Amino acid sequence: MHDTHTSHGHSPVSDSDSVENPEGFAFITLRAGGTLVAIEAAKGTRPFIAYCGPDLPGSAAEELALLSTRQHAPGGAAQHLRGSLMNELGTGSSAPSGFVGHRSGKMWATDLRVASSARDGECSLILTCEDAHAGVRTVHKFELDEVTGVLTTGTRVENLQTSPLSLEWCASLTLPFDDRFERILGFSGRWSSEFQIEPIDKFSGSYVRENKAGRTSHDCFPGLFAGAAHTSENSGFAAGFHLAWSGNSKLRVDRLPDGRAILQMGEMLFPAEIDLAQGEAYTTPDMVACWSKDGFSGVSQKLHRYLEGNVFDKRIEARPRKVHYNTWEAVYFDHSEARLLDLAEKAAEVGAERFVLDDGWFGGRRNDQTGLGDWWVSPDVYPDGLHTLVNRVRELGMEFGIWFEPEMVNPDSDLFRKHPDWVLHADGVEPIESRHQLTLDLTRQEVFDYLYEKIDAVVSEYGVDYIKWDMNRDTQYPGSNGRGAMHRQTHAVYALIAKLRAAHPQLEIESCSSGGARADYGVLRHTDRIWTSDNNDARHRHQIMRGASHFFPLSVLGNHIGPRHCHITHRIFSMEFRAASAIFGHMGMELDLAEETPEDRAVLARAIALHKTYRDLIHGGDFYRLEAADYLNAVGCVAQDKSEALFSCAQLDLQPTTLPARLRFVGLDSAKRYRVKLVWPDRDKSVSSPSIIDAADLLESGTRFTGTALMEHGMQFPLVMPDTCLIYHLQAEG
Repeated sequence: MHDTHTSHGHSPVSDSDSVENPEGFAFITLRAGGTLVAIEAAKGTRPFIAYCGPDLPGSAAEELALLSTRQHAPGGAAQHLRGSLMNELGTGSSAPSGFVGHRSGKMWATDLRVASSARDGECSLILTCEDAHAGVRTVHKFELDEVTGVLTTGTRVENLQTSPLSLEWCASLTLPFDDRFERILGFSGRWSSEFQIEPIDKFSGSYVRENKAGRTSHDCFPGLFAGAAHTSENSGFAAGFHLAWSGNSKLRVDRLPDGRAILQMGEMLFPAEIDLAQGEAYTTPDMVACWSKDGFSGVSQKLHRYLEGNVFDKRIEARPRKVHYNTWEAVYFDHSEARLLDLAEKAAEVGAERFVLDDGWFGGRRNDQTGLGDWWVSPDVYPDGLHTLVNRVRELGMEFGIWFEPEMVNPDSDLFRKHPDWVLHADGVEPIESRHQLTLDLTRQEVFDYLYEKIDAVVSEYGVDYIKWDMNRDTQYPGSNGRGAMHRQTHAVYALIAKLRAAHPQLEIESCSSGGARADYGVLRHTDRIWTSDNNDARHRHQIMRGASHFFPLSVLGNHIGPRHCHITHRIFSMEFRAASAIFGHMGMELDLAEETPEDRAVLARAIALHKTYRDLIHGGDFYRLEAADYLNAVGCVAQDKSEALFSCAQLDLQPTTLPARLRFVGLDSAKRYRVKLVWPDRDKSVSSPSIIDAADLLESGTRFTGTALMEHGMQFPLVMPDTCLIYHLQAEG
């Protein structure tokens, strides 16, 4: 079923159009979408990246390689050791190695030399290297997206000898890290506080993040941003890097004593997880890299466009992102058909377009300790199945979605009692209890087939439109048949989702993992939405969404309106603020609508209508994070032709000054005039009057301003109370 060592990735060179050069191109220049990659790669030499970053018009690899010349440093090696694409141990480079492999502890000093090149126009390259003595071949791909200039790289390792080749570490590539970068933005967090931005100032030594959670993780997101000393959100030199992988990972930035810095990202492997027999190969996950001269938001815009053009399912992408109603925080495990039917009625009344039945509908699942793995509709709760609920949901004009957690099993389940050997484990080690779950071994064909059969049966019987696919715990001991198996397990998950989507082409799937613990470009090749966090606290959600927006567009970031009394933080928020905080994203609801007042449900309906009015702009415009004081979160979406824009500014705390600072818009056309209106809320929230809202008539006809004035001079933000979110619409006129 699954090739143990071959990963799925995009081949950047087509057989029909590629240009083969067995002798190797001495110098290679890749140029597309505003990005330049310059490589020195004469046959028989160690390949060397002389430059990667924003395009240098007119520059060629030859001159950049010459300009990169370094010399012998007294006290060091007799010649400068500049490393290679992998900085393998045989190069003698003092930089950390991107490739560590051996044959029973021997032949570890691999020294890979260029064997051949194949390229496809200006933006694609396959570079093959070999070490005949070590019996290792590596095939490196480079692909620049023609529109965005985003670079996708990856490496395939092949064993050319009869003895096994053991891999301990193989980076997707070793990239030079521009010496102008003096700041790193890492992304960390925890459950209910994902995508927290972690600034790292310039350092000597290493910045290393290792994740062995068996999923992308809450705390070690496989990506980072980098900026120069004065880089801001919307100006200055910046870059972003991400490993497109949903399993274990490692990233590191090393600043070397000679002034250079290098970046590596790759899959973190368990001992002996990858042992290659002769003829077998291992392919790394893709690493994605992006550079911009327009600040951190400029990088994000390119990454968002890259996902939209190269990763997202075009069948799904062409549809509007439907507003969700999810049942979880309304009913938890207390399922009642009558109650759910009432919730469906109320959800449709406020504008929901999809009704998602969350955990608790199957087997003996009356709490979180039982039933996982028993994927059939519970006869105790739904003696006549789900047809009554599903039919009513569709009569109300909504799609029907349902929750699964396929990779996990409760020991208290029919499945585990019948097949206790179907779980990942390490021999001789007691499993670590977490959420009363164990991880099923999807590398076993019978487990894979069981899950496909059960999920397919439910989807087919009820015509399910949408699956919320969850994974609620780390996998500490990902072993199968005594060996590490997370690499194969991750590919098996991808394959299971792909098989379901092939059988049900219109099925949409959300990647959820106790919130945002499986959010990456690898899983987005197979899914359509990310559940950003289980935390629906409207104030904290602004931080989470801001962090996640560095890598992911709003169209795939699930952003829900929670209950008035937040179940996680216990803070209380008005419906006006809760609803406004969810408009920028893939909007949804996760609250008991029966507990909301009719007045609040009316506010909610207006917010959903507003989201639908501007949904194409929110999901299709260029996204900007504005520079603003810490007590504010300001973001905006600007149409690609700059004809209109929507900006959200939330005051999350008291300002330290008497009055707030001005709000300076971004991304507008300086030559255009824009009519500015306040479209949320529908009343003046200023604590005193007159304010700018009154003076500029923002709640009525609005006022026209030049793009230059709005961006350079800015608009006074009104004095409002914390937990107030204002949304402005700008329409170009004349």
